Amino acid sequence: MSDITFTMIKPDAVSAGHIGAILKKINEAGFRIVAMKMSKLSLEKAGEFYEIHRERPFYRELIEFMSSGPIVAAVLEKENAVEDFRTLIGATNPAEAEPGTIRALYARDVGENAVHGADSDENARREAGFHFATTEIFR
Repeated sequence: MSDITFTMIKPDAVSAGHIGAILKKINEAGFRIVAMKMSKLSLEKAGEFYEIHRERPFYRELIEFMSSGPIVAAVLEKENAVEDFRTLIGATNPAEAEPGTIRALYARDVGENAVHGADSDENARREAGFHFATTEIFR
């Protein structure tokens, strides 16, 4: 079990002005932000990040959406980080997300669901390394 996870506030939540509210929920849940930056993924970089989904029918739509506007990438630290963060963000489909979760509060739909959260310790490390140099993570 790792004590870090990776998240991105997606273009829909950034354009809707939800960055502050989402970061507040993250802090209130006991996570410490150890790296954070706002950037815009190119179509190529979004494709690299979501390479695991390349064969899925939603891949093209996903990478077009993720490169459509700025994102906020962050590495979060907390004991049991991946599992606790997955609970905090809620189900991928906001209609199925528990009340009070980030997706229940801020997601538009299953495609524009406000935040990305790593789904395993291994992916959290890989995703953090994709967006941040080790010198940009302050633990």
